[in-house]
Amino acid sequence: MNILLAVDGSPYTKKMLAYLTTHELFSSEKNSYTVFTAQPALPPRARAAVGKEIVEKYYSEEAEKVLAPVSKFLVRHRIDAKSSWKVGHAGESISKFADSGDFDLVIMGSHGHGTLVNLVMGSVATQVLSHCKVPVMLVR
Repeated sequence: MNILLAVDGSPYTKKMLAYLTTHELFSSEKNSYTVFTAQPALPPRARAAVGKEIVEKYYSEEAEKVLAPVSKFLVRHRIDAKSSWKVGHAGESISKFADSGDFDLVIMGSHGHGTLVNLVMGSVATQVLSHCKVPVMLVR
């Protein structure tokens, strides 16, 4: 099974990883994993003010802050995973990446960092559930 792990570094990401590593279904060597995170786009004026190189470095560093601890955790649990990140709205980015990546399952936490944003725009989990063609498993 080809599994996409959507992460944001929140406590629900940690709960999802704990769930993953304690269930035999996910410990099969037949499974392959990709860890994915989405970085919110900086406002256009900010991007223009600091320049493309600095913006790309910022996005890369922010993605690595999320991906590095997850990758380290997975390695400790003998799970070899690829990692990837994109810039954009999290729900839309996760859905597009999952749909284009030949994944069999998306696993993600039920909540993330954007609590205040979720009140106004709707949650990332809800967006992924409504747009993604791949089955989604939410871990609470």
